[in-house]
Amino acid sequence: MSAEAAGAPAVIPDEIAERMRRRGGAATIYDIAELAGVSASTVSRALSKPGRISAKTEARIRLAADQLNFQFNPMARALPTGRSHTIALVVADITNPVVFGIVRGAERAAAEAGYTLVIAESQESGEAEAQAVSRLLPSADALVLATTRLPDHTIADFAARKPVVLINRLVEDVPAVLPDVETGVTQLIEHLAGLGHRSLVYLAGPETSWISRRRWECMLDAAERLDIGIVEIGPNSPTIDGGKSAFRRVAAARPSAVIAFNDLMAIGLVQAAAAAGVSVPDDLSIAGFDDIFGSELIVPPLTTVGSQLVLAGQRAVDSLLARLDGRPDESLDELLATTLVVRGSTAAPRA
Repeated sequence: MSAEAAGAPAVIPDEIAERMRRRGGAATIYDIAELAGVSASTVSRALSKPGRISAKTEARIRLAADQLNFQFNPMARALPTGRSHTIALVVADITNPVVFGIVRGAERAAAEAGYTLVIAESQESGEAEAQAVSRLLPSADALVLATTRLPDHTIADFAARKPVVLINRLVEDVPAVLPDVETGVTQLIEHLAGLGHRSLVYLAGPETSWISRRRWECMLDAAERLDIGIVEIGPNSPTIDGGKSAFRRVAAARPSAVIAFNDLMAIGLVQAAAAAGVSVPDDLSIAGFDDIFGSELIVPPLTTVGSQLVLAGQRAVDSLLARLDGRPDESLDELLATTLVVRGSTAAPRA
C-alpha cells in the first residue's frame, strides 16, 4: 500500500524532519501522530497493543512509523519524550585495560545526567559488533563506539538512525573523540632517535584499526624527517599473546627498538624476549601505547605514550547528551593530549 493510499504523506514535512534532526534523527510517538493525523495516545495503543483501534488507522500509523524509521521501545512507553535514558557503549575487548578508563569516564558522565550506561563487547569481531549494535539501537537513546572494528558505511548507517560518537576512529560526518596521535608518536620517535636508535619496527595492531594506521602514518613522517629506518610488521592481535607470537618476526628484522601498537602487545614482547635470552633494553628497546595499569609493574617498566582515556569516555557521552538535548556541542573540537612516559624498557643500543 502506498503512503498516499494509507493516508500518510510520501514526504516527511520539514517541521518534523527538523525536530528529528535536532534530536539526532530519533522519532517520537508525537512525530508519528502528527504525520498520521491522529493523537499520540492512539499511536501508543497501535504500537503497544495491536488490534485495539481500526485496521485502517493502525495501518496508517505503522506506515508513518516506518517512514520515520521509528524504533519502538517498550522501556520508553510511559515517557513523553520517547527516551529510555540509556546510552550504549560498545567496545572491542572488555578485558583490555584501555577500556577501563573509557568506561569510567563514560559512566561518570552518564550517571551525572541521570542516564544508564549499557556495555557490550564485540571480541574484536566486526560481525559481532554489528549484531550487538542492532540489538541495542531500539532501546538506547544514543551510542558510543569505542575502538570499533566496523566498516565506515556500517557506522554511517547506524549514525543515521541514532546519535553516535566514535572513540579512536574517524568517519566522515560522524562525531569522534580523537587523541593527538601526531604529538605522542613524534615524541616517542624523537626519544628513540635521541638514544641513538637507527632501525625501528612498528608492531601493528588489527587490520581494521584506524588508530593503528594513523600511528603508522605519523611514524613514517617522523622517521623520514629524522633519517631513521622503520618497517611495519602486522597485522597482529592487540593482546599479550599477540606480542609474544610476533617476537620471531621482530627478531628476524633485527631492529634495535620496537614500538608496539599497545602496551599489552609490548608486555607480551618483553616476556617473549626474556624467554629467548634477549635483554630489554640492552639488546632491544621496547615501547607501547596507552599507559595502561600494569605497564609500570613489569620488569623493566614500560616506556609508553599515555592517552586521556577517562576524558575520552566522558567527552563522548557529554557530546551525545548535548545532541539529545538540542544544545550546541563543542566538546569534540579539540584533540585529547598524548604524553610520552619514559621508563626502563628503552635505552641506548649496544655499540
